[in-house]
Amino acid sequence: MVSANCEMAVYCFDTLVAHYNSEQPTPPTFEGGQHPLFVTWKKAINGEEPRLRGCIGTLEARCLINGFKDYALTSALRDRRFPPIQAKELPYLECTVSVLTDYETALHYLDWEIGKHGLVIEFTDTNYNTRHSATYLPDVPAHEGWTKTETIDSLVRKAGYNGVINETLRRELGVTRYQSTLYTMHYNDYVSYVKMNRGAAPEINGASTTNGIMPNYSFY
Repeated sequence: MVSANCEMAVYCFDTLVAHYNSEQPTPPTFEGGQHPLFVTWKKAINGEEPRLRGCIGTLEARCLINGFKDYALTSALRDRRFPPIQAKELPYLECTVSVLTDYETALHYLDWEIGKHGLVIEFTDTNYNTRHSATYLPDVPAHEGWTKTETIDSLVRKAGYNGVINETLRRELGVTRYQSTLYTMHYNDYVSYVKMNRGAAPEINGASTTNGIMPNYSFY
């Protein structure tokens, strides 16, 4: 089984840095099998708990190389919940790569374990005859301190449903559970990796991004 690893996180940082430089990223060193995947960017300043800056992926199997290249940029620049990540934010970023595995149909909406399973819910709003779906990765409920029911209700809202959430609706949900492996890398660790393996720190438009020193570029 393929597991999320350091090289995948490095490739996501490489892809984002290359985007700012209008270049192609350094070819990755991991193999390109087929798996569902997610890329999550968070930002931490002054020792604060990292806050989400983007998280997008796919529940369908993708070539890992193309998938991480695509979703590194999509999650950083086109997550509609957040403004695009700017180059000057790089020193404060951490990247988490997730490789999804072990898809199973849950028996009911409580048939899963907090901290172990991610969830996909699907349902139809009969009032408008519209289909809804949403997912949370395995670490989300535990991080938020939610119960199973709170997690499900939050997913229903995330799916865009604005009606009443009750036991009848919960029992009608189609629920798929899955597991994932993940790897988290902070930008400082990425810089150390690049210096060790390539002999020089990453740069953006000729300006070194080590030690948190960045030019005040705006990419809006």
